[in-house]
Amino acid sequence: MDMMSVVLFVFFVGLVLGLSFYFARQTKSAAGYFAAGGTIHWSVNGIAFAGDYLSAASFLGICGMIATAGYDGFLYSIGYLAGWIVALFVVAEPMKRLGKYTFTDALDARFNSKGIQLAAAISTLIVSLFYLIPQMVGAGVLVTPLLGLPHAAGVILVGAIVITIVATAGMTSTTYVQFLKGALLVIFSLVLSYMVCQRGFSTTPDQDGKVPFYQYQTVACTVASDAITVHDPAYTFAGQITAGANTFVKLTRDGKTLYYKLDQDAAGNSVLHECQSEVTRPDGTKLINGAPASAENKLRQAGHLVAIRGKTGEEAKTGPVGPFEMMNIFADPATKMCIFKEARFKDGDEAVKVYYGSIAPGNRLMRPGVKFKVEGSLTEKIDFVSLMLALFLGTSALPHILIRYYTVPSPACARKSTIVAIASIGFFYVLTLYMGLGAMGNAVVNPADNNMSAPLLARSFGTFLFSMISAIAFATVLGTVSGLIVAGSGAVAHDLMDRFLDMKMDEKRKVWAGKVSAFVIGLIAMVLGIVFQGVNVSFLVGLAFAVAASANLPSVIMLLFWEKTTASGIVASILTGIITSVGIIAVSPTMYELYGLDPKMAPIPFSNPGLFSIPLSFLALVVVSLMTGPTATPKAEAAAEGAVTA
Repeated sequence: MDMMSVVLFVFFVGLVLGLSFYFARQTKSAAGYFAAGGTIHWSVNGIAFAGDYLSAASFLGICGMIATAGYDGFLYSIGYLAGWIVALFVVAEPMKRLGKYTFTDALDARFNSKGIQLAAAISTLIVSLFYLIPQMVGAGVLVTPLLGLPHAAGVILVGAIVITIVATAGMTSTTYVQFLKGALLVIFSLVLSYMVCQRGFSTTPDQDGKVPFYQYQTVACTVASDAITVHDPAYTFAGQITAGANTFVKLTRDGKTLYYKLDQDAAGNSVLHECQSEVTRPDGTKLINGAPASAENKLRQAGHLVAIRGKTGEEAKTGPVGPFEMMNIFADPATKMCIFKEARFKDGDEAVKVYYGSIAPGNRLMRPGVKFKVEGSLTEKIDFVSLMLALFLGTSALPHILIRYYTVPSPACARKSTIVAIASIGFFYVLTLYMGLGAMGNAVVNPADNNMSAPLLARSFGTFLFSMISAIAFATVLGTVSGLIVAGSGAVAHDLMDRFLDMKMDEKRKVWAGKVSAFVIGLIAMVLGIVFQGVNVSFLVGLAFAVAASANLPSVIMLLFWEKTTASGIVASILTGIITSVGIIAVSPTMYELYGLDPKMAPIPFSNPGLFSIPLSFLALVVVSLMTGPTATPKAEAAAEGAVTA
């Protein structure tokens, strides 16, 4: 824990809370609490859009994924940005005209349907919770190195601060927190990207006087008839394990059990490359690289350039580079990069995680295919297309994004604020490529949690920049979580309690109900943030986009552009989208891995549901709307709506 980090962190938190308490005195009505009274200037709202949208997934997850998977991580940036085109040309102005406080208001504007009120509120809560998980995971990731607190403490700290923000002034304070952190995030990301270019790259990056882990140790060996003979007498062979396509060899030295990956050198000879290992014993104790885990004994930062345009050794340095030159260096086929991968397996009754280096040429890493197997099997192609479809269509269906359109005075302001958002968000996503590749080339990737790549890159330039980047990233989490909890509390207080249950609350009671709802949703988010520790936040947000695109977007599109859309059709579409998307995710290989089960046993072989759940949601709306349209009797439509609602 560094004093400068603590001071900057406390300053940002104090500033955020100060804004909240200041605007709390001006927030008396439901319109003020849920939609900032519709008084936010379009330019402020545009930057606040960026602050709301540039979440932990954008800053932590994408940079981490680029640092470990190259161009494939940047595909998330492209998908997130492309979704704003749909928001600009399809959703922005109609949402402002139709709605009042929430996403449900817009869907229900023509119908006053109990079914829509219930289904849309449930959808808002589910999408918000899916989106909250990665934000809270990111909060724990940041607080651990910043303040020296455990992951759970960071999650609880964020939850407490956000509940305070939302429970005091609602959308007004949330908007200005998002405006502040959106502007600071773009500015300091530009500073970090500039410094990466100015420092340049080396094949021996200095990390506290230590060489990158992959350069540590190799052991000569001979493989004959599946028997491995180790040629260094300092090591004793202790067994081998096959995990997927890789073979890992256990060696003992000085009482430590170490894991090596069986590989080949440039001449084709067998060699053992040292790996980093994390072993969990049955009693819960952990060993890092064969010794008890402690503050001194932890995983080393990893990943680096092995060759720069074919040059290796001490002399392989670039000096300062321009932004285009940096891209050319990384895309050169003679440039070799070490990226880290993870393998998990059981060794007796011990659970083992092994982190090993994989060398990839620049031209391979800077095109799709390292993470998303676009040239692989049909299942892998379906998974990739499903992800891109969800990212493209999910943006304009996220409840916490849609409610921002109610904070401006007019539909024209809604359109202008969307244009400002696209410009600022697009510029930031370009910077993620420089920060991610900068982390990859400077040996600052935490093998066990690539979410910390951007903050650790900042730390390599000194404590001040690390403290600023981490504090801003923490504010990023605060802003996004605040928006999500406002959306969720609006769904409970306005959509469910006031409209669906006809509780007929006055302004004061509606605001009170929103604050209580914010408290409960915040507690749930804390629990989920602790449970999903260690999962890449971009992947988790991709699932939230898939649910939003499946459950919400078909209803919005068809309501605006198909006059035969009925209330029953909208309800059927929302429920179909929720059930199919959440159902596919729940039994996907990725979730099986989180459950501790064999991913190969998952009944569905892909993790992203969009390619199936989105068309099914559209189909359900069309079929049910035709069945309950003008040719059907009013009694038949009412019965159909009641059945779907039930």
